[in-house]
Amino acid sequence: MATHLSKLTSLILGTSLMATVASAAIGGELQKVMKARGLTENDIIHAAKTYTPSGGRDEFIVFSSGGQSGQIIVYGVPSMKILKYIAVFTPEPWQGYGYDEDSKKILAQGKIRGKSITWGDTHHPALSETKGVYDGKWLIINDKANPRLAVIDLNDFETKQIVVNPVFKSEHGGSFFTPNSKHILEACQYAAPYDNNYHPIEEYKETYRGGVTVWSFDPKIGRIKPKDSFTIEMPPYMQDLSDAGKGASFGWGFTNSFNTEMYTGGIEVGMPPFEAGMSRNDTDFLHVYNWKKLYQLSKNKKNVKVVNGMKVIPMSVAVANNALFLIPEPKSPHGVDVSPDGEYITICGKLDTHASVFKWSKIKKLIDNHEYAGKDPYGIPILDMKKSLHGQVELGLGPLHNQYGKDWKNGEIYTSLYVDSQIVKWNYKTLKVLDKVNVHYNVGHLCSMEGKSADPQGEYVISLNKLAIDRFNPVGPLHPQNHQLIDIRGKKMDLLYDMPIPLGEPHQAVAIRASKLHPEVRYKMGTNPKTGKMHVGKTLAGQEKIVRKGNKVYIYGTLVRSHINPERVTVNKGDTVIFYLTNLERAEDETHGFTVDNYNVHGSLEPGETVELKFKADREGVFPYYCTEFCSALHLEMMGYLMVKDPNKKYVSAQKLKMKKMSKAELKAEYEKTVAVNNATDAVIQSVVKFLKENHYEKYPTVKALVEDALDQYGKIAEQKKKADEAVKKGDYEKAILFENMIWQYMVKTADVGIRAKDLLVKKVATKQSPAAAAGERAFGEGGCGGCHVIGKVSSGPDLTGVLLRHENAEKWVKDFIMNPASKYNDPYVKSMIDYFNLKMPNQHMSEEEVKNIIEYLKWVDENANLF
Repeated sequence: MATHLSKLTSLILGTSLMATVASAAIGGELQKVMKARGLTENDIIHAAKTYTPSGGRDEFIVFSSGGQSGQIIVYGVPSMKILKYIAVFTPEPWQGYGYDEDSKKILAQGKIRGKSITWGDTHHPALSETKGVYDGKWLIINDKANPRLAVIDLNDFETKQIVVNPVFKSEHGGSFFTPNSKHILEACQYAAPYDNNYHPIEEYKETYRGGVTVWSFDPKIGRIKPKDSFTIEMPPYMQDLSDAGKGASFGWGFTNSFNTEMYTGGIEVGMPPFEAGMSRNDTDFLHVYNWKKLYQLSKNKKNVKVVNGMKVIPMSVAVANNALFLIPEPKSPHGVDVSPDGEYITICGKLDTHASVFKWSKIKKLIDNHEYAGKDPYGIPILDMKKSLHGQVELGLGPLHNQYGKDWKNGEIYTSLYVDSQIVKWNYKTLKVLDKVNVHYNVGHLCSMEGKSADPQGEYVISLNKLAIDRFNPVGPLHPQNHQLIDIRGKKMDLLYDMPIPLGEPHQAVAIRASKLHPEVRYKMGTNPKTGKMHVGKTLAGQEKIVRKGNKVYIYGTLVRSHINPERVTVNKGDTVIFYLTNLERAEDETHGFTVDNYNVHGSLEPGETVELKFKADREGVFPYYCTEFCSALHLEMMGYLMVKDPNKKYVSAQKLKMKKMSKAELKAEYEKTVAVNNATDAVIQSVVKFLKENHYEKYPTVKALVEDALDQYGKIAEQKKKADEAVKKGDYEKAILFENMIWQYMVKTADVGIRAKDLLVKKVATKQSPAAAAGERAFGEGGCGGCHVIGKVSSGPDLTGVLLRHENAEKWVKDFIMNPASKYNDPYVKSMIDYFNLKMPNQHMSEEEVKNIIEYLKWVDENANLF
């Protein structure tokens, strides 16, 4: 076991040096953990492969549909840590989405025939491409329940646009970019009339239709252009998923279907159910269409009919222009995937055990030669299936979806098996199965790293399982979904990690290398993130004001640690209240929230952002408003009052509470005490500033940003000091104390950020820690030593800077004290410390290795004592 653990240690730590330092801990403590938790060595290897330490970064970012939540889930690989929920089709309170006016406008774009839709069923996310390769700029997601697409800007991970399909009543295969992101394919799902009129089901074949909408997209500004888009009319075959051709097949689109039987159900009148009637045929149809040619045809009014404002190209026009064809495919297919070079097209049928690989060059030859096997009832040419196929391979029960691997040129591909609950690795060129791995359970889609692009990255596959059953702690009848991470870097696939997804039913996911994403950490001051432009309500410091226009009251306010300006707003009952609020922070991650109690509004303001909140003051009373994001030590004080009075009501002032007033002498003493505290605080600030300057903080961008933020707060003190001094001249010590208190608040904010900057700078300029010293610092922190001892400061216990200089044979003395504190309680020096701090050093039960490392850490502290 020890030999195995030694090898395991080297694998986990990566270097022989680190392995030497940690060998004792790994050989001892790790064995204890493994035994206590019943872990195998393989479990530890899996943990090491997925572990991302604090401050570490993932290699890939995954965008997963949020299913019935209507949102998008963002998480990292290999850590499988959820990083964000992107609000898309439904309100999301934390981010204020649907609770401020600007996000309400985005949601309003998704109204259908004038009706607000407050839920969605997100299914297929798609990343924008340049020459078929993910470029990290835009993300599209569809809504199956309500045929809509949304555009998310990956510069700030915000939804910018929602577009409704005006002719489809539902869709499933929602968003598939063409290789240069100029167009997006969206396929209809359940066939229905294009218009909004009633049509009896008996007219299904005549008036119900399927189709594919080819949306025009501007990748420079990230917006869908409905007026430049069109829909290809298709038979009512229940179109499903799609993929855009690339490389050899560029300009063509591929959409599979089910219910070529055109069955219409009717169990209520004694007919067999849908699933029986829709699966009678041995094959369904793959739709093959030249969207590039059809796009040009759509520009001529003679080739289109307009329905609900959407240009529709009739089947007859598409057929007459040799732009629409059908190929028999395995029945009830659920996915069509074009290889990175565009030559091979893989399709799996849920009710078949085979994967079918079609070859574009064969299909194109049949098209060019007008070699058809027949026509469907609507006159669409049918190509011969056998002549279109490269071949078929038996994979297992319930094959669904495919993703390409890094070695795609040699045929590497992965397929999910729904019934068998497996992922299959196989070769789509040689048609041979290479490997299988069990998953838990009933996998739908799978996601490899950039596996739908022209440049698959390999490394991992994620199995998006519909069932979890026994995987996690029970949380009631509704279980989470289970995303399982699979390592595909070796010859055999290796299941690494189970990740519960507790938000809707994630349907499909896409992954992109993290290095391709470059989101902003702050906005230009006054930005409206929903438009990317300057907000009409942009307000800078000193511009705060309240403006009444009739029965509308506009509040132009600002938020900054730790106050909201203005702090008091009085309006009349019945007024419409509009808050324009700007977050003045420039420090990264200094978000402020804002709400008015009881009025169901909420805004989330990232640094530099401006939001608009609007509501009717329909209730009399006093309503606090406050910052909802814990932003600083004075967060609770960051508040104000909205006071709503009835203009038709006469108010009798309540009798003022009698208070004992301080004498002038007492006020003066209180003022002097306040000034003394401020002076002492300022002395601390100046010492920090001196340290920062002496150690050239400006060389380090992160430290520099913190210092600039601190100096911004400090720069506001002069104005408050001037007001305090003027009050003192007038003998108004009460007001002077208030202004001095405001000075103290600015000082606290300055000190808070300044000390953070100093601590960060210390790490930058201190001598590099040895591995042992680094391990000692971790042991110092994890062992609870920091609860009493703060390096460089006297806290609940003495400062340990220089402790190795206080005793003869100091290293042994310190070691003995840590290992057995009680043995030295009567030592005169220790006894004096116990009496002074009224605390005894507890036994933290450190190992000898940990104590040895802590001593190395204390040596490092002494080497850099001038920095603490």
